[in-house]
Amino acid sequence: MKRWKSGFLLICVFMLVLAGCSDSNAGTETDSSGDGDKKVIKVGVLASLTGALETYGKQTVQGFELGLEYATEGTMEVNGHKIEFVVEDTETKPEVAIQKATKLLEEDEVDFLVGSSSSGDTLAVLPLAEEYEKVMLVEPAVADSITGADWNKYIFRTARNSSQDAVAGAAAIAGDGVKIATLAPDYSFGHDGVAAFKEAALELGAEIVLEEYADPAATDFTSNIQKILDADPDYLFVVWAGANSPWNQISDMKVQERGIKISTGAPDIAALHTMEQLIGMEGFSVYYHTLPDNPINDWLVEKHKEKFNGEVPDLFTPGGMTAAIAIVEALKKTEGDTDSDLIIETMEGMSFDTPKGQMTFRPEDHQAMQTLYAVRLEKVDGFDYPVPVLMRELSPDETAPPIRNNQ
Repeated sequence: MKRWKSGFLLICVFMLVLAGCSDSNAGTETDSSGDGDKKVIKVGVLASLTGALETYGKQTVQGFELGLEYATEGTMEVNGHKIEFVVEDTETKPEVAIQKATKLLEEDEVDFLVGSSSSGDTLAVLPLAEEYEKVMLVEPAVADSITGADWNKYIFRTARNSSQDAVAGAAAIAGDGVKIATLAPDYSFGHDGVAAFKEAALELGAEIVLEEYADPAATDFTSNIQKILDADPDYLFVVWAGANSPWNQISDMKVQERGIKISTGAPDIAALHTMEQLIGMEGFSVYYHTLPDNPINDWLVEKHKEKFNGEVPDLFTPGGMTAAIAIVEALKKTEGDTDSDLIIETMEGMSFDTPKGQMTFRPEDHQAMQTLYAVRLEKVDGFDYPVPVLMRELSPDETAPPIRNNQ
């Protein structure tokens, strides 16, 4: 009887120990190898996979996937922790972006957010990053207010912002007495872009004679372009994103024949196909695959062709890659720890190499300082669209935007 009681007590003790071990691991997701101390790190990617900005969303997602591959050397692990990512379509609708972000945070329990293609979508999601205390890397949305008035400490942006575009755009055309009209879509991306351009252009002595805003879903820009013609500027500076670009109507209404020079940021390859009439235009570029000269961009171009049927990376592909690299580099420094306060401390002031050269997160507002490119659109043999040809690189110091978050 005594031996039976002793054996029973030993079994009870053993079961309690097992229960204690089980409780200590509760809430920790382990990888498929069964290593209980190795967490699966999850990233939620918000992107426009449908709607007017779907090509931008797809570029970002493809770049992010390649960025994880590059930064982890193909292992998809950091310090033994596996990295997974979940993609959600915002449909380029802020209310949908909120729903999808909430799903990623609550159901998928992601450690990071990345996105989105639209500034409107992104601005809607920023408060959720703060509420759930999760770091969000903004890519490719550019509205100044994201790292300005609407910023919170959980927000880092690998994308350039409107002011960085504006500095580059103004440097190309603004000067004493130059009259400039602007055309942009009527939402935060357009308004922030024009406001930043106007500030930079006025500092260089230019005069803004008209700010014209069009419905972002418009297909007919006749009335907008007529107002520009009536204002009779020296230059028309265009801020635009999306497939429904105004270039064909600008050509049809013979804006340049009226003596008005066009300037803009060189868009993605699909939009470049509509800009044959703008050969010779001088402006700026965020990215074109032949502009950066560094090993990471060489890797990106080669891998992208290999993985996506010979296609080259487009305007926002390197941005997706850069966001992935930034996350992995931060995790390497924290040895896989995803604590948000530690990640923020690590990423503030962090420099890291990207397809566009070295970037640095400015500590004050977490905006990535980065290279942009002064370009001229030229006809190049073998291409059926105008190609952005490098005039010179615009350094991170040259394109550094004002700090606007009032911190």
